[in-house]
Amino acid sequence: MTNTQNEEKVKNSDDGKGVLITNEALHQISTLLNNQSTSKALRVGVRSGGCSGMSYTMDFINLEEINSDDKVYEYSISKTEKFKVICDPKSLLYIYGMQLDFSKDLIGGGFNFINPNASQTCGCGSSFAV
Repeated sequence: MTNTQNEEKVKNSDDGKGVLITNEALHQISTLLNNQSTSKALRVGVRSGGCSGMSYTMDFINLEEINSDDKVYEYSISKTEKFKVICDPKSLLYIYGMQLDFSKDLIGGGFNFINPNASQTCGCGSSFAV
């Protein structure tokens, strides 16, 4: 696969940093954001727990809930449609360079995390170790 083909399937934030998001995940996030009653951002992070020691978190937050030390990445879906992905600095140490994908498969469908920083992942797909 050439770099051009890869760029069409995976998008980085507008500043070239942050989490990689596939087109399938971008579309799903956009759909979910459009169903929200107020303007929201997507917060991603990690917390202790899960079968491998750490687990991923994802949630929509109000823009007022963005903390001053959070990293804010903006993603363009189209020329007029953008959204923000928020990550706290501690979580960013574990997920920087991670790819977020989305699958509509009946088994194993939903958001999938592909993390190059993980030394071990669990079969559930939402737990990892470093």
